[in-house]
Amino acid sequence: WGRRWCTRGFSFFSNYRKLNIMNILLIGSGGREHAIAWKISKSSMIKKLIVCPGNAGTELVAQNIELDINDFNKIKLLCIEEEIDIVIVGPEDPLVNGISDYFEVQKELKGITLIGPCKKAAQLEGSKDFAKEFMKKYNIPTAKHKTFDINSIESGFKFLENLSPPYVLKADGLAAGKGVLILDKLTEAKKCLKEMILENKFGNASEKVVIEEFLEGMELSVFVLTDGSTYKILPTAKDYKRIGEKDTGLNTGGMGAVSPATFIDRFYLEKIEMEIVKPTIEGLKKENINYLGFIFFGLIDVAGEPKVIEYNVRMGDPESEVVFPRIKSDLLNLLVGIKNGTFSEKDLHIDKRVAVTVMLASHGYPEKYEKNKLIDLPEDFNESLIFHSGTKSRSSNFYTNGGRVMCVTSLSESLKQALEKSLKVCSKINFDGKYYRKDIGRDLINY
Repeated sequence: WGRRWCTRGFSFFSNYRKLNIMNILLIGSGGREHAIAWKISKSSMIKKLIVCPGNAGTELVAQNIELDINDFNKIKLLCIEEEIDIVIVGPEDPLVNGISDYFEVQKELKGITLIGPCKKAAQLEGSKDFAKEFMKKYNIPTAKHKTFDINSIESGFKFLENLSPPYVLKADGLAAGKGVLILDKLTEAKKCLKEMILENKFGNASEKVVIEEFLEGMELSVFVLTDGSTYKILPTAKDYKRIGEKDTGLNTGGMGAVSPATFIDRFYLEKIEMEIVKPTIEGLKKENINYLGFIFFGLIDVAGEPKVIEYNVRMGDPESEVVFPRIKSDLLNLLVGIKNGTFSEKDLHIDKRVAVTVMLASHGYPEKYEKNKLIDLPEDFNESLIFHSGTKSRSSNFYTNGGRVMCVTSLSESLKQALEKSLKVCSKINFDGKYYRKDIGRDLINY
């Protein structure tokens, strides 16, 4: 009996390890990917974590492998060689280009779960027109809008004439975060519409242009992780896009973020869930889209009513850098739930503290800037977290390798304290041309 019990016990624990110890591949190279890699590296379920191509920060918690993130065949070979169990896709490009669909039809990859939507669902981010039509079909609140192309540009001019300034023009496709124009003058709006459609101002992305009414209010970000049937709402956030203090200057990929969005309460979040999140998930099911992964709802509060500005089909950056530090649950355990069908049974625990992240950028960003500047990091982070974005390592040193270099995230009982902690660490990080905003979240402190 003892021998039989031992044999069965060994078999049980062997199968347990097989089911729960995972090899993970994370695709991407930004601050979002460092935040995800940092969070997953803390899991008791992780066996091997690979990031491709990664950055100097991800190299601290994972193995970096240089690889073209849109070369799906090479990614396939890497997955087979490294016996990958779960693939997490960080940026939007591979998703819009159909990496999920590619994995779906590869027999050798059948046992791998890819966290990211199929190509059709990725059009929620890849095509502004597709997203607007989806919202219209499922009664999801958004701005009034119309889409125009080379055959309807004159109608576009007339549509602009019936709007009040400022005028919002959005390139239909992906334009590296630069495809949205907000213009005060009608003549300028007409000129830009012509440049976008007829002169390829944003390349193929602006073959079609969505013109919509300008919505005024406070913006916020809501994130959902879903297995296609059920979902969990992650911590909310508010990011800061403008390069200059008090939201002035050019748009960037994001100069900082706070979590939670402290100006909303649980009743307002329930309103968002009922009017926006649930209809989106139900709409995807009605479209027969099996959506696995993250959905980013870019929202705006208009006189107490939430409206969708945009969908993203992945996590935001730098929002990830404040969202993941506030998730107390094992992120990998949630992803394993998606893989084996137990996602709805998993608990999601959120840290009640406030997180603030401040982005350190290269001089000249978001326009021309220099790279390869030596970064001097402090030895004491004061319990803050440093997430790398545009960095590379060489001879045990870190160097700048992008416009947004790294960010400092701090958690505290109050927004003010969290901001002060992050700013203190930012002041100790040095590289030639360092720039950062000192007002991230200040508009919310006394909101």
